[in-house]
Amino acid sequence: MNSNVTKLILVIGGAFLFNYLFSNEQMGVNSTIYSLLVVVGIRVLHRQALKGATTRWLLAAHLFSLAMVVLHNTGLSKMAYSVTLALFAAFALHVHRSAWFAAGSFLTNALCMPASFAENFAPFRVRPFRIKSFSRLFRFALFPLMLLIVFFELYSAANDAFRQLRNALGRQLQLFYISFFEVFSIRHFQFLLLGWFITGALLLKSNVAWFIKKEGLCTDELKRRKVLWGDRAHTPFYQLMSTVMGRFAQGMMALKNENVAGIITLILLNAMLLVVNLLDINHLWFNFEYTSEEPAYRMVHEGTELLIASIVLAMALLLFFFRGNLNFYRGNKWLRYGAFAWIAQNIVLVISVAIRDYYYIARHGLAHKRIGVLLFLLMVVIGLVTVYIKILRKKTRYYLFRVNGFACIIVLVLASGVHWDELIARYNIQRKEMVLPDIPFLLQMSDKVLPLLEAHRDVLKTYQADYQEQLNKKKAAFIKRQQQLSWLSWNYADASTAAYYSQHENPVKQ
Repeated sequence: MNSNVTKLILVIGGAFLFNYLFSNEQMGVNSTIYSLLVVVGIRVLHRQALKGATTRWLLAAHLFSLAMVVLHNTGLSKMAYSVTLALFAAFALHVHRSAWFAAGSFLTNALCMPASFAENFAPFRVRPFRIKSFSRLFRFALFPLMLLIVFFELYSAANDAFRQLRNALGRQLQLFYISFFEVFSIRHFQFLLLGWFITGALLLKSNVAWFIKKEGLCTDELKRRKVLWGDRAHTPFYQLMSTVMGRFAQGMMALKNENVAGIITLILLNAMLLVVNLLDINHLWFNFEYTSEEPAYRMVHEGTELLIASIVLAMALLLFFFRGNLNFYRGNKWLRYGAFAWIAQNIVLVISVAIRDYYYIARHGLAHKRIGVLLFLLMVVIGLVTVYIKILRKKTRYYLFRVNGFACIIVLVLASGVHWDELIARYNIQRKEMVLPDIPFLLQMSDKVLPLLEAHRDVLKTYQADYQEQLNKKKAAFIKRQQQLSWLSWNYADASTAAYYSQHENPVKQ
């Protein structure tokens, strides 16, 4: 089959399938069907696409995220599903090594999708419509049609059976008219366009290769380069050093002087951070006590803000000093030691913030942002380790962004494997004797926690007067929503909640 015809069938067929699967539905089993269409479509249109190791790895990550959508149906699993599907398509259609450049190519695909669609289907030219031919046909058909209408009405008035047949045909036409505008409503038309756009962005390869060319110039290994003085004098780094160091940033001794400045900078910063870390170790790690003057939430917020500022400063400083030929300077040993000490101290700071978060959870229970802090700390540790590798093995900034980009994807996919709402609700309810339950917070969680809230109804109602009323509203909204959905929206989380109510008092249609 012609490749243009295949693309036509897949993109337009995908648009109608997207409309059928997701219009008036939520993500569930329908996500599996759509993913199958995309994977098969990419395999058909781009036969070599699935041979790359990164592409297969992203496909595995997408299938895991898809399973979590069907199992947990959380917002995080849906985000992981969408991100991995887009990146899988980007790596399959384009030659990339970094998730950031691949994301750029996918966005280019999306922006250029209408042009790509028109370009791919340009060979299918429709024969020009002739006004003269239509005018001639209209003139020949007008008189017979008028006679047909006249005799149709005469036979209907004179014959009861024919009149009944006419009325039956009229009712069928009316039903068809109503059904047509139900199917092709504005909402369905919008979904159809959205499906056409998303499917085209995933399957059609744009001719714009800006991100591919840019990444082609990037390498993981840092190479020593000879930079002409005229070129070096116009770089932002040189202008900054020249402003700070004056004439010491110029001439043959510039690299040595820059090394000395870096050593002094890291000594001072390490000394300051050492004081902060020693105070944290003494007061937080071993001698911590809750005080009314310092609420737990303030400790976490201030610690996290300090960590973010410190990490950003650390990354910026280390990338500044180890940006080029200073990596190859023979006398940079103490600069490297200072950088390693700076990285180690930031890891100690990460531990301190994790301890703050632990105390906060122990005092006030679990919450999404408190878990988010722990995931952020994990990414910080990964970032610090990769900076250490960059300095030790003379890697480029491209290496840092490439590795940390994939680390973000891995953390996102693995985090989608946990139903955090259920974990948070179960943990907080089990510790209700030590942590005062936040009832409004529990009632705002996903429907998966409903059976848990029902099981502890008698206990939790003592913490909020209108708890039973609010829980009944949440339950009624869930049941009503489930009755409006079809099998396309099936997922285990909602099905288990529906089964719970079916076994008790409120049957839920599935």
